[in-house]
Amino acid sequence: MQIPLNQFEQYIDETILKRGLSYFKNGYVSIPEEITLGVYEAIVSGSEDYTVELKIKNNTVEEYLCTCPYDLGPVCKHVVAVLFYIQKDVLELNQKVIPLHRSKEKTSTKNAKKKTISEQINEVLEKITHDELKQFILNKTEHNIPFRNIFLSSFAHQNSNESRDIYAKQVKSILSTAAGREGFIYRNQTGSVGKQVNELVHTAQKHVENKNFKSAIFICTAVMEEMTAALQFADDSNGDIGGYIDFAFELLFDIAKEKLPEEIRTLLFEYCLSAFEKRIYFDWDWHLGVLNIASEILNNEKEAQQILVFIDKVHLSEYEKEESQRIKFNIIKKTKGEIEADKFIEQNLSNPILRRESILKSIQQKKYEKAISLAKDGIKHDEKDRPGLAKEWYDWLLKVAQVQNDKEKIIEYARFLFIDNFRHEQDYYQLLKNNVEQKYWMNFVEEIIKDVTLKKRWLDFDLIANIYIKEQWWSKLLELIKMNSSLSYIEYHEKFLSKDYADELVFIYEKEIINYIKNNAGRNHYKTACKYLRRMIKLGGRETVEKMVFDFRMLYPHRSALMEELNWVCG
Repeated sequence: MQIPLNQFEQYIDETILKRGLSYFKNGYVSIPEEITLGVYEAIVSGSEDYTVELKIKNNTVEEYLCTCPYDLGPVCKHVVAVLFYIQKDVLELNQKVIPLHRSKEKTSTKNAKKKTISEQINEVLEKITHDELKQFILNKTEHNIPFRNIFLSSFAHQNSNESRDIYAKQVKSILSTAAGREGFIYRNQTGSVGKQVNELVHTAQKHVENKNFKSAIFICTAVMEEMTAALQFADDSNGDIGGYIDFAFELLFDIAKEKLPEEIRTLLFEYCLSAFEKRIYFDWDWHLGVLNIASEILNNEKEAQQILVFIDKVHLSEYEKEESQRIKFNIIKKTKGEIEADKFIEQNLSNPILRRESILKSIQQKKYEKAISLAKDGIKHDEKDRPGLAKEWYDWLLKVAQVQNDKEKIIEYARFLFIDNFRHEQDYYQLLKNNVEQKYWMNFVEEIIKDVTLKKRWLDFDLIANIYIKEQWWSKLLELIKMNSSLSYIEYHEKFLSKDYADELVFIYEKEIINYIKNNAGRNHYKTACKYLRRMIKLGGRETVEKMVFDFRMLYPHRSALMEELNWVCG
């Protein structure tokens, strides 16, 4: 998530916020160094030293990364500690202790701009000799395995013996270290695996930029194969392993779109066929994906037939059949031309991928009636068994109406999709506002709310709440929250109401927290309740919270975990 610097406290769990503040105040944060423009790095001391990296643009933290193993939420206490350091002047905070590892601040003039780390490195590189640099690299590669791997993968294309095996060994080494004696990679280790493999894949990306396609292919295929195998002995619930397989696969697809030398094209084509035949990625999307890459770079009818034979002789699921038809379509388009490709689409319009292709092409050719017919036929075909897909065809009808500037149809379809489509392809509400005459708008919105209310679905509270937010009808939003006052729901809408309705929010929180503690037991639940008690204090409800804490101590004296958590509320 992106975090505005001047509001970062609103985006982070109260417990993590408190721990991060404690780390900052106790001087555990080094001075953040600007590595490159807008990218900062700091060391945070804890049980170990951890490195935090922040990418800041337009006063917003766009990316953040910490080397700690924390995986219970989006932001760890170390990142928060660095955010407090960066905002210490704005928040008027001071560190109590200066950490030992902290570098001394220079007494340069106020207007002098400190050099970034990359500028400092460039300055050093200009001064040291070739032999000094060579000796440094030799020393580092001897003892630092991650550095050795990155160095070898970055320059292996200079080696005539370069092969996929070189990179496969690197990935295996990373996985083996993370797996330990048990042979299993637990979730708290997959982040470390991902970070190191990320370096490899980014090296491949650099190779693509520099037209070193062979090296990029070797790295990507090594990462894909070894990481796919690792999915069998790893907890990848965080997606760190699968995500980098996707990253490597997408790079291969990017390579396939390049104008490749014949040797490289053949290398990639043959790899794709071999990987499919050996079922290296069987039961994963990449299994058919490699044939899709092959279809992008095929060069003649013989190669086309090789792909088609593979597709036709394997048993495919319904999803895979749709994907395989898309591959066949690509092959026909490449080898037989647009007319034959169009015929293939017409014969397989039940495939949404091909119907989508046909609608898009019809719009591009300004054959709007054909596009409308295809979309309406898609609605009839899919509204019973695949209603979500039917909504997509409605969205295509809307797109045609927009191209034709048909306001009546735009309003009809946008209204339907706003009410009935929970996956919004467009901002249907804004479309309606742009096309309904202003003098009718208020009545139009009231009718939408009436129709939504009649449907009585769980998601309609959110839909109506969003209308109230867009129209800034705060009193109506408050009444809606009273009807659906779960703690998380109150918290989400607090930012819209706190200015004018702080007292009312305190009252709603109070009622909900009392019920929450009555009906839930366990430390995690108590932490949640206390988090919202602290939100009440921020809203000006300290007296109410103090009374609630007193009452909870009287009502639940034997809940020791609750008693402990309450100690942190009013301090």
